[in-house]
Amino acid sequence: MLMSEIQSFEVVLAVIIFVAIHSLRQKKHHGLPLWPLVGMLPSLFIGVQTGIYEWVTSLLHRQNGTFLFKGPSFSNLNCVLTSDPRNLEYLLKTKFSNFPKGEYFRNTVRDLLGDGIFSADDETWRRQRKTASVEFHSSEFRNMTAESLIELVHCRLLPVLEDSIEQSTSIDLQDVLLRLTFDNVCMIAFGVDPGCLSPGLPKIPFAQAFEEATEVTVLRFFIPTFIWKAMRYLNVGIERKLKYSITQVHEFANQVITTRKKELSLELHDKKLKSDLLTIFMRLKDEEGKPFSDTFLRDICVNFILAGRDTSSVALSWFFWLLEKHPEVEKQILEEIQNILCQRDTDMEDLADIKGPLVFKPHEVKKMDYLQAALSEALRLYPSVPLDHKEVLEDDVFPDGTILKKGTKVIYAIYAMGRTDTIWGKDCREYKPERWLRDRRFMSESAYKFTAFNGGPRLCLGKDFAYYQMKFVAASIIYRYRVKVDKNHVVVPKLALTMYMKNGLKVTLKRKDESELHNHISLLS
Repeated sequence: MLMSEIQSFEVVLAVIIFVAIHSLRQKKHHGLPLWPLVGMLPSLFIGVQTGIYEWVTSLLHRQNGTFLFKGPSFSNLNCVLTSDPRNLEYLLKTKFSNFPKGEYFRNTVRDLLGDGIFSADDETWRRQRKTASVEFHSSEFRNMTAESLIELVHCRLLPVLEDSIEQSTSIDLQDVLLRLTFDNVCMIAFGVDPGCLSPGLPKIPFAQAFEEATEVTVLRFFIPTFIWKAMRYLNVGIERKLKYSITQVHEFANQVITTRKKELSLELHDKKLKSDLLTIFMRLKDEEGKPFSDTFLRDICVNFILAGRDTSSVALSWFFWLLEKHPEVEKQILEEIQNILCQRDTDMEDLADIKGPLVFKPHEVKKMDYLQAALSEALRLYPSVPLDHKEVLEDDVFPDGTILKKGTKVIYAIYAMGRTDTIWGKDCREYKPERWLRDRRFMSESAYKFTAFNGGPRLCLGKDFAYYQMKFVAASIIYRYRVKVDKNHVVVPKLALTMYMKNGLKVTLKRKDESELHNHISLLS
């Protein structure tokens, strides 16, 4: 009896050793160990624990820019990972129609985003894109965004920062910037002001519900579809939390839509019409000549809030973190700002500007080339959207020879691209704004090399506004304050749709002394 048990144990042990050796040997052919049933899932768990973005970067570097990840047979984790610019141009432009967001992506985010521009494909996407594009390039829209930004920065952001100085307390700069961009994008999308950035930094139910809904929605991508759908059906776990958050988001949106409809009915004889996206789409008709449904209007606004809230604020957070580590960059930015201010005409209006609170003018913000280079360099190293998703419509082949089967998910790793020496050179991990300058002027790079704003037909509609917003906010802070990250504060990326700092950005602010702040006045005289 004992002998038979020992023999059974030896057989089991031999099988385990054989499977382990065989799976580990697969690493030579596949890049990672390939285990029975679970595929490469154990390696993914290790990557999540050690830092998923760096893990993906290392993996792609070892595999020359493209990797086939094989997950468990019962999961939705099988995909092609790539950071090859040739593949990205093919994916985002050359064969754009063969790489939609896809049914899997739409089904995963539909509860929150519906049929909005962020997840839509085909005609639904094109119609929204066309309408929004016309609006984004209108003079009324540009004026509205510039005016709302001045109000938010000078009447809310700077007083909140001043309050932290007066009370000698540190502040979570990421949270403050998220509040600013949330208020700003709500003004643009809905034409309403939720008031997130105000003294005391109050909790706003809609903003809190929106943040929770986006975070839980992202978790669905890491859970087998049948599991989260079962949880949704049973209304348990994270799906219960998601349902509650989405209900709050939709209630807020529906209330705004109802109110706006009443306003528009009274606005027929008013020559000053609102130019937010909700109002624009309300005045339009669908392909059948009928007004858009409330659900469609809600989806449009929720999508634009998602697209506009996190990207700029997250980018600015990483920028200020990098800036403290590179004081020479801050010095260059200050010199650029002072040189621009020196060019102001010395008429009565501009003299009044100098003596009063300094507000940067749109044409001055446009001239801030070095600041734009410094922001772009931060986005290269810490892109707001570190990974993005497509799906293969029909069998295809990437330029690097990778075979793509119909239904394959393609993940392009934007974070890894910024750390690839074959794309950016041996100094790719260094923060060097100068790499973006030609004769002291900012020069943009190919969208398939620098993909922070996507590329091809889905190139970010708000790219110009995002740069203007980031430059205006950054210049307004840098000109007035020194930003010091709190000692021992740990800064690491968070696993989410956008690359938040997991622990926020705790900073202490110090006013720049009078000689620094008003240096431009002496230069003007």
